[in-house]
Amino acid sequence: MQYIEIALAAQKQIALVAHDNMKANLLDWARTHKTQLAGHTLYATGTTGSLLEAELGLPVARFQSGPLGGDQQIGAAIVSRQIDCLIFFWDPLEPQPHDPDVKALLRMAVVWNIPMACNRATADFIISSPLISAAYRRSVPDYSAHQARTIPN
Repeated sequence: MQYIEIALAAQKQIALVAHDNMKANLLDWARTHKTQLAGHTLYATGTTGSLLEAELGLPVARFQSGPLGGDQQIGAAIVSRQIDCLIFFWDPLEPQPHDPDVKALLRMAVVWNIPMACNRATADFIISSPLISAAYRRSVPDYSAHQARTIPN
């Protein structure tokens, strides 16, 4: 597979998402890393964004609530290169009514090769990496052949 490189600025576009049972954990993590997060543009799904904005005093651009399409909106933002990093504290023990949307969001993060954390330890590694605040060239698979394929009738 061929790859293309995408230039990322030092200021990243970071999406923060958490299921209801994980919101307190994400808020605590974000409070711990407020200084690092302040240097980036933050996005979140509805309720999580409201909580983060109130807790951190930082601006957070908000999508819809996850079950109302927010996960899909973030996935679309990943595809359109508006999101550089995903921090998603999802609850592996609680069934979610919008589980297919969650799976689709995680899939888009992998397809478009963006850094993604689904737990606190991985989020700590990402936010403490020197790459989080540096310009970076991210390799993305070149999907042009897939996009140009012809489908027989």
